Amino acid sequence: MYKPNSLRAHLTAAIPDLKRNPDKLLVFVDKGSLVTTRTKSRSFEYAYTLNIIITDYSDEEDALMVPLLAWVATHQADLLGNDDKGKGIRFMVDFNNHNSVDISLDLDLTERVIVKQTGTRLDIAHAGEVTTTPPYTDLY
Repeated sequence: MYKPNSLRAHLTAAIPDLKRNPDKLLVFVDKGSLVTTRTKSRSFEYAYTLNIIITDYSDEEDALMVPLLAWVATHQADLLGNDDKGKGIRFMVDFNNHNSVDISLDLDLTERVIVKQTGTRLDIAHAGEVTTTPPYTDLY
């Protein structure tokens, strides 16, 4: 799976405290499943909840959420347009003391895997995210 490591690298680069202390960032894949169709294709989709835990976080929560949403906009944009407000991105905060918290984030992610047979060989590729054309491009 590509997305857990991608998000880890993004947050570590974007948040100074995690850059100094990368061990504060824990990443887990929970509730994983494989989504397949009943066709000849061997392509499939990973569907899972990515659980990120940041321990002893002492900065503003916004300093974490803004880089997180920037990553989501590129790697799982459908979460940003989620009309079901209780799904997609969830969090819990444990207050350790007056100076730090532990934050747990859950993101419902998917990754498409394209499998094509070339002769006797299987070519496997992770598909990029489907992006929509910005509406202003229709004006030109």
